[in-house]
Order: sequence, then C-alpha cells, then structure tokens
Amino acid sequence: MTHSSTPTLAVALIVKNEAKHLQACLETVQGWVDEIVILDSGSTDETESIARQFTDRFFVNTEWPGFGKQRQLAQQYVTADYVLWLDADERVTPELKEDILTAVKANKPNVAYKINRLSSAFGKFIKHSGWSPDWVVRLYKVNDMAYNDALVHESVSVPDGVQVAPLSGRLLHFTYDVLHQYNAKNVMYIKSWVDQREGKKKGSLSGAFFHGFFCFIRMYILKRGFLDGRHGLLLAMLSASVTFNRYADLWLRDYNKSNKE
Repeated sequence: MTHSSTPTLAVALIVKNEAKHLQACLETVQGWVDEIVILDSGSTDETESIARQFTDRFFVNTEWPGFGKQRQLAQQYVTADYVLWLDADERVTPELKEDILTAVKANKPNVAYKINRLSSAFGKFIKHSGWSPDWVVRLYKVNDMAYNDALVHESVSVPDGVQVAPLSGRLLHFTYDVLHQYNAKNVMYIKSWVDQREGKKKGSLSGAFFHGFFCFIRMYILKRGFLDGRHGLLLAMLSASVTFNRYADLWLRDYNKSNKE
C-alpha cells in the first residue's frame, strides 16, 4: 500500500469476453489513475490484448467463485489507496472524473462514495423504469471495505460508521444492444440467483406468476416505465419474464427434490 501525501487511485474490473467494450471503458480513465487492475475469468476473445495496451496488472482466475468473491480477489491485487470499480460496459464522464479526483485528494476518513449510473438499453438511455436514478457504491479506500460474497447482484459491504456520499457526474452504462445479449446474460443471473436461495427459500408456480406480474406493474406503472416509451414496455415485459423464471426454477428444484425423496 502506498503511503504518501497524495492518495493513489486504482481502477479495478472483473471481465470475461469484453473485447467489444473494454477499450472504450479504459480510455475514459487512462492518464489520470495510478493503477488499472483487471481480473479475467477466462476470455476467449481479444480482451487480454486490449487490456495489456492499458496495464500490465492483468490477472486470470478461471475457477469462478461468483461475482462478489471474484471482486474480492481482484481487490487483493490493488496496491493503491483508493479503488474505483468499473464494469467494461461503463464510461466515466469528464464531470465524474473531476469529482472523483476531488474526493480522493480530500481523503476524508470513514467515507465511501456512490455514483449515479445512466444506463442505455437497446440503443436508448432509460430515464425511468426503476433504472434511474441508479446509485451504486464504487469508490472507497481499499483497506476499509470490500464487496460481499453474493454470487450475483453483489454490492459493497459498508461498515457501520462509514458515510456514503454522492459524487456529481454520471457513469454511463451501455447494457444491451440486441435481445439475445439480454437473454444470454440473464440465463446466468437466473441460475446464480436460484443457486443462492435453493434450500433457503421455498418457491411455487403461483408465486412465480405473481412475482412476475408485480414486477411488470412496479416497473411500468409505479416506476413510470411508460415514460420510456416502447423501450419501457419492452424492459418491463422482459424483467417480468426473468422474475417469473427465477421463481419457477426455484419451484422446479423443490419439486424435483421432493419427488426423489
């Protein structure tokens, strides 16, 4: 760990087959961070060669432990005082860059920082539907905290007594261009979600239906997804389907297990 009058800043990413996005992401942090740490989980595209144009701090772990623990492992390679977490499909705006640098220079004790993401789906930025505002804790002192152990939808475990302060500027998030990307990604998320709850939470087919139905109502009506136009309707329907599949899979696992006993 570097100890100096000016705190150092690392950017950390976990990646797999991110050749499409990685260069554009790293270009937004190139030149103003002290370290870039990338942990790959087994890419078969040009991810590694692109990463090495920006950093020699490139590591590989193909024994996938889940998102939370993979981030914990990546953080072990960070030598800077602060870490800024990014995904390959995200971009740091100039306004956000300046606020990050100001926060690091201030070096306040017991403070972590959250960032407001603006996400694009299928070619359009989504400003409602429960997608915006989207505050995520992404900047903190390496010695103070880390991500939790969640297999999917992991988050930073913020200790008691640590204030979470907002940063100005947006983090742009480019999620899906076409539908098969959405479906492929959510197949993995559904499995991880069910793996995490199997044996701890009961599922039912009627529960799957109602969870899916209320997911649609929440996104499209309560979260004003209708203001996002046809994209809002599509996202609400897709999210309802994913939610239904989660609970249906949980029910099927319970059903199959009970029939074997």
